[in-house]
Amino acid sequence: MARYTEAVCRLCRREGVKLFLKGTRCHTDKCSIQRRAYPPGQHGMARQKVTEYGVQLREKQRLKRVYGVLERQLRKTFREAARQQGPTGDNLIRLLERRLDTIVHRSGFAVSQRDSRQLVKHGHITVNGQRVDIPSYLVRKGDIVEVRAKSRKSARLEIAAEIAGTGTSVSWLDIDAKSFKATVTDLPLREEISTPFNEQLIVELYSR
Repeated sequence: MARYTEAVCRLCRREGVKLFLKGTRCHTDKCSIQRRAYPPGQHGMARQKVTEYGVQLREKQRLKRVYGVLERQLRKTFREAARQQGPTGDNLIRLLERRLDTIVHRSGFAVSQRDSRQLVKHGHITVNGQRVDIPSYLVRKGDIVEVRAKSRKSARLEIAAEIAGTGTSVSWLDIDAKSFKATVTDLPLREEISTPFNEQLIVELYSR
């Protein structure tokens, strides 16, 4: 499956906000956006005219980068969201939150979305006792997501647990940090998802 393999710090600089793509580094003074708070490239410090399309594009790009999906994956998710009942933008965010790699990140088993994707791809995660190595797998109400017993002594899981302890809880997940287990108690509602996105801009962009 295709994935972004270039430097991720330049993505934060391009969007002008911290996207927390580098894990622990994002919580230190080494974060690149704190040292160079302007877009990368030769003309990064130049003033740029922002159009309506540009605003919509930046919102879509920010969403892609936070959830670690590429354009083809996001368009597929958008089409599925459009087929469901209710506002398409709300459905889009809810579908992205139900991805297995997102659940692993929200549960505190990984320091970043990128790290959670790697945990899933390498077979460290199980759903209802069965190993699942597909990051885009959509969890359902009642599913139990766990880190495999053989993988729980990893140093990066300990670091993730420390960072997760300072974060906020997720209302639709019952997290047992000691057992590295998270139960999906309900499907998330849009108002319960604290993501700083204006999904309506993304709907308008894809509806052009």
